[in-house]
Amino acid sequence: MRSMPGCARLKDMSADNHDMNYSAETFVVSGGRPAHEHDAPVNPPIVLSSTYRGVDAVNIEQDRVYARFSNPTWEGMEEVVAKLENATQPGLLFPSGMAAVAAVIDLVPVGSIVLIPKHAYMASVTLCKDLERRGIIELVRVDIEDTESIIAAMEDAASRTGVTPENVNYSEPKVLAWLESPTNPMLEVADLPALLSAARRLGIVTAVDNTFATPILQRPLDLGADVVVHSATKFLAGHSDVLLGMALTSNEELYKAMRHHRITNGAIPGPVEAWLGLRGLRTLALRVERAVENAQVLAERLSEHPFVTEVRYPGLESDRGHEVAKKQMDGFGAILCVTLETDAAGARNVVEALKLWTPATSLGGVESLVERRRRHGNEPDSIPESLLRLSVGIENVDDLYNDLVEAFKVVR
Repeated sequence: MRSMPGCARLKDMSADNHDMNYSAETFVVSGGRPAHEHDAPVNPPIVLSSTYRGVDAVNIEQDRVYARFSNPTWEGMEEVVAKLENATQPGLLFPSGMAAVAAVIDLVPVGSIVLIPKHAYMASVTLCKDLERRGIIELVRVDIEDTESIIAAMEDAASRTGVTPENVNYSEPKVLAWLESPTNPMLEVADLPALLSAARRLGIVTAVDNTFATPILQRPLDLGADVVVHSATKFLAGHSDVLLGMALTSNEELYKAMRHHRITNGAIPGPVEAWLGLRGLRTLALRVERAVENAQVLAERLSEHPFVTEVRYPGLESDRGHEVAKKQMDGFGAILCVTLETDAAGARNVVEALKLWTPATSLGGVESLVERRRRHGNEPDSIPESLLRLSVGIENVDDLYNDLVEAFKVVR
């Protein structure tokens, strides 16, 4: 198998472990396994225990103590994803992507400012809106493609809150810049190096939702982000059979704050779910490679189809995010959006007519999913009624394309 551009040698974080120098596509398979000992199991076991033996004084940083604090089954996936994202702190596994999002956003104290894209994952936006409604934060919506306006909004937020690089409090940030790139569902691309550099200069804490890209294609910590989150339900686990989330950081203060949140809020994954997540993670590099190849072909073909008025996919040279994506990504992802020359009812009929594509929300599984995003009442009006989000799987690309073309005929 050819090596993907995103599978360069990983940073060496442990001189005592030679496999730390493996590529991402190797470590995703070899990492997070039991010790190399005679008769040791190849795969980590599922540990079903609510508590752990102990008689000495508790060391909360090291001891397991109780299942809300720790479970050995979590640790394999936490180790592998932390390594893939080049995080120097341990990874933190959560029971869902939104639990990971909440572990970051809930750190902001009363009176803080949170910047978030106008087009972003709606559950993240809803959480922020709830905090704003309760008077806890001021929410500032930004156009993720307008770098200058975002930096101006950052400068204004820093000025009004008095944050500086010298007084930044990572465990209680007064300003949090929440970024997505590419965004959900519009596939808009943020200039992450420019935005993250500006935030660091101003003393603003940054979080990047890297769900769409995965660490195979993009590593925001390397670009300057303070924390990265994933809905591990999606590409990381990759089989549409488990809810999980991940938060990664190289900042010790942030790590301790998020871990404290996980413990005190009981935001812990079940051991069976953690085990399933790690099993799915093993094929991440292969799945992403195939899905990205399929997405590129579909984007190119659909952009020439007369029933399609617009295709948003960073891999298209005509896409306005293409040049930025080329600089910060090692591939363009497996999600694309198509706007059809019809209305909401017509788009719905197209989805219903599909035989191979599964009409469902979510994304990142081995199977291809399709959804008319405006069927969700909380999506903004700026998203077209006839826009379909395609989560491209690993099936034969000709079969996927032909299924779409046949479904278009029910309206045309």
